[in-house]
Amino acid sequence: MDRREFVKGTAWMGAAAFAVGCTTERGLGLSRVGKMSTFAVKPFEKLRIGVVGLGRGYAGVCGFDMIPGCEVTAICDLNAARIKKSLDHIEKSNRPKPAVYTGGPEEWKRLCDDPNVDLVYNATPWQLHAPVALYAMQHAGKHVVTEVPSALTVDHCWELVETAEKYGLHCMQLENCCYGENEMLILNLCRKGMLGELVHAEGAYIHDLRTYNWGKWNDKGSNPSVDPETGYPAYWNYWRLRHNAVHKGNQYPTHGLGPICWYMDINRGDRFDYLVSLESNQLNFEAFAKARFATDGWQANQKVQMGDMNTTLIKTKRGRSILIQHDVSSPRPYSRLNSITGTKGAVLDFPLRIVWEDKPGAGAHAFFDKDKLAEVCEKYKHPLWRQAGDIAKRTGGHGGMDFLMLLRLAYCLQNGLPLDQSVYDLASWCCLCELTEKSVRNRSCSVDIPDFTRGGWETAKPIDNITVDLEKMGGKA
Repeated sequence: MDRREFVKGTAWMGAAAFAVGCTTERGLGLSRVGKMSTFAVKPFEKLRIGVVGLGRGYAGVCGFDMIPGCEVTAICDLNAARIKKSLDHIEKSNRPKPAVYTGGPEEWKRLCDDPNVDLVYNATPWQLHAPVALYAMQHAGKHVVTEVPSALTVDHCWELVETAEKYGLHCMQLENCCYGENEMLILNLCRKGMLGELVHAEGAYIHDLRTYNWGKWNDKGSNPSVDPETGYPAYWNYWRLRHNAVHKGNQYPTHGLGPICWYMDINRGDRFDYLVSLESNQLNFEAFAKARFATDGWQANQKVQMGDMNTTLIKTKRGRSILIQHDVSSPRPYSRLNSITGTKGAVLDFPLRIVWEDKPGAGAHAFFDKDKLAEVCEKYKHPLWRQAGDIAKRTGGHGGMDFLMLLRLAYCLQNGLPLDQSVYDLASWCCLCELTEKSVRNRSCSVDIPDFTRGGWETAKPIDNITVDLEKMGGKA
């Protein structure tokens, strides 16, 4: 690949966010408006899953393989090695062989149309998230769950909301961080009132992804982020680098934001009102490429528009504040911040620290010591982690959060329950991709955030009872 080919591939990505204006209000003529927060369907006795994209989607293949009543009936990917890896796993598990779709770039449509698929698990590159989800619902009548971010533009967010409402189908974002052990501990503390009235929260996605974006380098060192079959980085055909090269703003907001929305009952008693977003200059991506690649190659000369650090502030209708950061190019340790402050106390994560007042006005000037922290973590462990945390940790997947997300998803669908994350959550979290960029490109001006519930947030009940009954799922997962 030379620079001309790379730039050609990025052109359409840059146009996406600005080809149409940001639509903040839509019509109210649909019968299901505001109802998807509590939407449920008839229980699935057997849940048949089709997985599109077997990079990140391989976790879905392995996870559903562990859950009774679930079967991966179809898989789709352009990469033959990834197809083989998934088939080998399914064969070793003595599961039926799934249908395989790998003939071309639109084979995912055939998977969506497969009559033996009930749920489309969409783990494609970002730019295909909304198109696959929309096709699955509009043309195939399938429920769909999509990796993050599920949409990159406000219009796509609205289209996903309106399509899910129109056809009465689930459209959920696979935000695994909501199911992390610390995140669910904090959620339980908030539900128990241990932090008082919530005031401010901070979340982030800070992760050095330079090797994942750039792939091969020109020295003798190895790069585990490169796909050995194709020579591309972990993001096939440099799709994430292409996106970063032409966009600003926070293009990956939901890992830090999703858990905060659960703590603060966003779309269920509160909602986002407006945001402002500010961005640093870009140095680290370009410096990395110059140090790693030949000076006459396209990599060493590639410009990247996305700043190293994006900081976004959100104000909610109830007056609370949220800080969200994004940095995938700086040489610094991983963090999602995951912090929440209330009128009684606070939790700061990475590493986990907790404190609250013993009585009003007493003050909280030092975090609990390690013994008190351990006591609090055990006492307030979330019921889902108490029920299935050991299984999740043995199964793996980001410390168990991936498995718990799939376990809870399957449990809800098998028992006719509303899903933990509605299409409104998907839209309100993902619309930040476009809106933060709009703010950054306009001197950090304030930007209104749409109400995708059209007023439903005022009466929707907070998410609660996030548990599973393993006996209903065959006794164990």
